[in-house]
Amino acid sequence: MDARPLLPVLKATTSQRIIACDEACDEPQTERVSILLPVLNEVERLGDCLDGLIAQPQEVSEILVIDSGSRDGTPALVQRYRQKDPRVRLLDATPIDERWTGKAWGLYFGLLNSNSHCQWILCVDADVKVSPLLVRSLLAHSRATGISTFSVATRQRLSGIIEGFIHPALLATLVYRFGAPGRATRNLHRVQANGQCFISRRETLIKTEAFLRAQSSLCEDMTIARRLAECGEPVGFYEADALVEVAMYRHWRETWRNWPRSLPMRDQYFSWHEASGLLGVLLLQALPLPVFIFGWIFGAPLWVLIGSGVLLLARIGLLCGMRRAYPDRPWSYWLSPLCDLPAVLRVLQSALARRHTWRGRSYVRRKGGKFEAVVSDRQEPETIR
Repeated sequence: MDARPLLPVLKATTSQRIIACDEACDEPQTERVSILLPVLNEVERLGDCLDGLIAQPQEVSEILVIDSGSRDGTPALVQRYRQKDPRVRLLDATPIDERWTGKAWGLYFGLLNSNSHCQWILCVDADVKVSPLLVRSLLAHSRATGISTFSVATRQRLSGIIEGFIHPALLATLVYRFGAPGRATRNLHRVQANGQCFISRRETLIKTEAFLRAQSSLCEDMTIARRLAECGEPVGFYEADALVEVAMYRHWRETWRNWPRSLPMRDQYFSWHEASGLLGVLLLQALPLPVFIFGWIFGAPLWVLIGSGVLLLARIGLLCGMRRAYPDRPWSYWLSPLCDLPAVLRVLQSALARRHTWRGRSYVRRKGGKFEAVVSDRQEPETIR
């Protein structure tokens, strides 16, 4: 097992971050951007997202809101924003192709209908709030680094005290497996991605058929990134400070029920590399605290106490490093390592499960890591991620 990704860098250097919002780039760029925003029943939170998107400058040529069958007034809301800004355009992506998962279909449909004169594709989710300087800062970052495909680690807004325990413990499983943001790689087993804010050149996405390869994935952002890396494209993952914020879930129950669906990152690229990473999370994140406690109580050998104690200190260091992602963190954030064991077990349970329900559709994992929709079990669309 490669131990390097399991010994996380606790803080990215300034050069590894997209510039902070108060220093963000506001220099005009010559290239143009199409924004793809897949939605399904997002009327409650879409307004905040669109407010930030229509505040983007002229580099953004179009804001395509791709609707997969909303029944809650989302299309009417989009039309009201179109009256404010003609760059906003509603695309009806129904019916969803049965061979596709919902969001992957939305991205693919949006790409097919995007303006071919736009050199860049920026994918965002409805739950994000973006700075007016986001697009120019992303383009400036690409120009400065030479990396033209990357996503950002968003700041997190939590729903309350209980989610303050759960969310950081789940997020830590990613840091243990992949390390902190701040690099680009062509290794498909080491790439990181966040579909909440992902940018790439349009020609790159078309040439690699990255969206097409994600059609049967429940972690479409990672599958897209892995496909791009497979084709030799360096894929970056960076901090963005206050450029992007997200409230992923409205309640801790949604966090617990839905986020672990994608965290194992089971897709057609899943192999022993990813399996060993999950095992490493169990050994290095989940078990040190119970081993130390029970070892202390029952008189375990000194080497057991020292080893688990060192791992606990590393976990505390990671907790301090992750605090940047939670600017309005509740006090429970600092106790989130107490949830490491149940959080890791929940991720492992999701990794082993063959059947998942997401956005009102049921999926079964088939041979090769691809998910197939179970049409007979179709349910009413949900309003959660």
